[in-house]
Amino acid sequence: MKYLAAYLLLNAAGNAAPSAADITSVLSAVGIEVEEEKLTLLLKELEGKSIDELVAEAAEEEVEEAAEESDDDMGFGLFD
Repeated sequence: MKYLAAYLLLNAAGNAAPSAADITSVLSAVGIEVEEEKLTLLLKELEGKSIDELVAEAAEEEVEEAAEESDDDMGFGLFD
């Protein structure tokens, strides 16, 4: 989560594609030790994606999950 937070902070500051060095710099500035494997994995997952796309995807998934949960909670769908 801390790696994503640093990525989003850098993005909000105008860095459209923060590098591993950028993220390491932010985290090191506040005394957080960086695990290179985790950072590399995050950057691989985010490669070629915009923050707007990621937020839209997450929002869509949340809506779908909420709809499924509400149906499951009652044991039937509202319009079944």
